[in-house]
Amino acid sequence: MANHKSSIKRSRQDDKKRAANRAKESRVKSMVKALRSAIESKDKKQAKGLLVSTQSMIAKLAKVGIFNRRTAARKTSRLSSQVASL
Repeated sequence: MANHKSSIKRSRQDDKKRAANRAKESRVKSMVKALRSAIESKDKKQAKGLLVSTQSMIAKLAKVGIFNRRTAARKTSRLSSQVASL
C-alpha cells in the first residue's frame, strides 16, 4: 500500500481510471455481442446500424489508449467483413 500522500492520491486515481476503462471495455463487448447476434439472425439492416456505432466506440477507445490501435483495426475489419458477407 502507498505511504506518501501523493502516492495515495495516485493509487486512488488509478483505481477510478481502471474502473472506467473496464466499464468501457465491457460496453464494447456487449455491443459486439449484439452485432454478432444480428449477423447470426441475418438481419442486415440492424447489423449495419450496430456496425456503425460499434466501430465508432472501438475507434474512440483506441484513440485514448484503452485498445491498441492495431487491435481496434483488427476488430473493426473483422466485424465489417462479417456484415458485408450477409
